[in-house]
Amino acid sequence: MSNPKDLQSLDQPMYQARKAVYPKKVDGFFRRLKWLIMAITLTIYYVTPWLRWDRGPYAPHQAVLVDMANRRFYMFAIEIWPHEFYFVAGLLIMAGIGLFLVTSAVGRAWCGYACPQTVWTDLFLHIERAIDGDRNAQIKLAAAPLGVSKIVKRVTKHAIWLVVAVATGGAWIFYFADAPTLACEFLSGSAPFVAYATVGVLTATTYTFGGFMREQICIYMCPWPRIQTAMLDEKSLVVTYKFWRGEPRTQGRKRAQDAMIIDSMPTGDCIDCTQCIQVCPTGIDIREGAQLGCITCGLCIDACDKVMDQIGKPRGLIHYATSDDCELEQAGAPPRPVTKALFHPRTLAYFAIWCAIGLGLLFALGQRTRLDLSAIQDRNPVYVQLSDGSVRNNYTVKVRNMEGRPRKVEIKIDGLPGAVLWGELGDRASAGKSVQIDVAADSVRKTRLFVAAPATGEAAQPFDFTVRALDSEGGIDRDDVKFERPAR
Repeated sequence: MSNPKDLQSLDQPMYQARKAVYPKKVDGFFRRLKWLIMAITLTIYYVTPWLRWDRGPYAPHQAVLVDMANRRFYMFAIEIWPHEFYFVAGLLIMAGIGLFLVTSAVGRAWCGYACPQTVWTDLFLHIERAIDGDRNAQIKLAAAPLGVSKIVKRVTKHAIWLVVAVATGGAWIFYFADAPTLACEFLSGSAPFVAYATVGVLTATTYTFGGFMREQICIYMCPWPRIQTAMLDEKSLVVTYKFWRGEPRTQGRKRAQDAMIIDSMPTGDCIDCTQCIQVCPTGIDIREGAQLGCITCGLCIDACDKVMDQIGKPRGLIHYATSDDCELEQAGAPPRPVTKALFHPRTLAYFAIWCAIGLGLLFALGQRTRLDLSAIQDRNPVYVQLSDGSVRNNYTVKVRNMEGRPRKVEIKIDGLPGAVLWGELGDRASAGKSVQIDVAADSVRKTRLFVAAPATGEAAQPFDFTVRALDSEGGIDRDDVKFERPAR
């Protein structure tokens, strides 16, 4: 027979409806830090596609461009070709390890300050606060009946949100084409369909995530909070409520000459003003300990420090601290400087790996050649017996010129005694030790080369094609292939 309590639990909803969060305005060090980081990140995102970089007459002049049509990635003076994708992979690995480093050192600082969801939600919150007022005014407006004033505020707020969302989607597409040209095409209606579709999708997601879902993205949709819990330890800095100092709480802003005894009961520094809850963008109570909803933005620290100043108590009731430091401080030791908590073995290991990858990429970037050659033997036929007894092999050769100007190059063969070669426009009579071709700027030149060698020798003899630039810049590259003869 079923338990009545079990049946009753089945009637309860499996999903809890969202309770609106109305963060209160606060000022302090961490709030100003969030302002600074938001200004920097938004400026980088919106302005970068419009920066120019002169690469000469044969390459695009956009400083940062992902040229999908020509399979190029430009970042100021750096140009990445498809065969150099390992540079992009290296940057992605560095970004991942950088997240590990930040999390190991200062907890969810990425979530609290630089995550796109956090930045745009913060921007939307400021717009909402400028139109609807601060926390109390927003709560009052939400409960008020629909009237002219409420409609005007709602329409104004959502219109500005939509403008920001459209600008967000529009800025993204400018990274994939020349920004001024694409902007004109987009406004005139002649841009590719994928541009309009991308702007539409990003506008909808920015408007929905930043305006409505907000903290739900961080708590329920984002996997990163769950991943980084495995990367935190007792030496990681996280926003912490020092309960041994704050408990038991008093009600209201009480001032007493003897702070330890009020009504014959010991009291803590926390006066239960709930300011830390009111300023939290995810609506959590930091006094309940570590929680999934805490993005360690530090706004509760600013709010609590302000209250401590008002009631004459030391700051730091809520602060960044490690578990180890909390145990020492609870035992009576003085608070340790936050900077000392940044240097522990795991953080240093992440930093060393991050630096090693970065230096490796810089070394590879400095050593890479701007000239590249690849050759493949034609297989039909594998070889041709010529009338003079020699054997001819045919090869398809690609020469990649990664400079922003045309170049003349020379192709030679090494390691095949007695061999001669000629190009697709020549013949056996014009054969020699090398062939010269012109390669357009920032492009690949494909050509066929014919190599003839004596019939005596190995059945599959390895040799090299070598390409060398004939201009003052120089540059050389080689590719190994095989010359095939009839088996003796």
